[in-house]
Amino acid sequence: AKLCLLVMVGVRVDGRKELVALAEGYRESTESWADLLRDCKRRGMRAPILAVGDGALGFWNALREVFPTSREQRCWFHKIANVLGALPKSAHPGAKKALAEIWKRRGPRARPPRGRRVQARLRRQVRQSHHKVVNDLDELLAFYDFPAEHWVHLRTTNPIESTFATVRHRTKVTKGPGSKAAGLAMAFK
Repeated sequence: AKLCLLVMVGVRVDGRKELVALAEGYRESTESWADLLRDCKRRGMRAPILAVGDGALGFWNALREVFPTSREQRCWFHKIANVLGALPKSAHPGAKKALAEIWKRRGPRARPPRGRRVQARLRRQVRQSHHKVVNDLDELLAFYDFPAEHWVHLRTTNPIESTFATVRHRTKVTKGPGSKAAGLAMAFK
């Protein structure tokens, strides 16, 4: 019964962000995302160099089907929330610090932390949920292969999430958007 809104925001080489697509979907399913991506392709969109998203499998399966050459970047914000959700509250500060050490590298010569040393540190700091990071490490660190000035925009889905913060706030206060059409219009604006 709840509307699932599929949103794609593009980031140009100069850093400008543009709304690419906004469509209704069914529970973030592979088919809903594939329909949206195929529509974008029909309208002339080329394969994105890098796609950034949360852990929703529907998007990634659809991306691999429609744009198999696109690189994948998992959202750090969502990954950290998943890791913390698997840990007791007392372990959160240490886990946050360990995870931040991975993505907070600075400068164009910063080396992405890969390999056994990182895995060992995560195993110590993040304990039972280190596999949530280690299994996706390549997808979590893909942003390092791009210019450093874009890292802040490429490591999370924040360009989309922050845009909808006002929508979430407004619909929470009013107990929903009123209608599906009003919800779509509000998200679009």
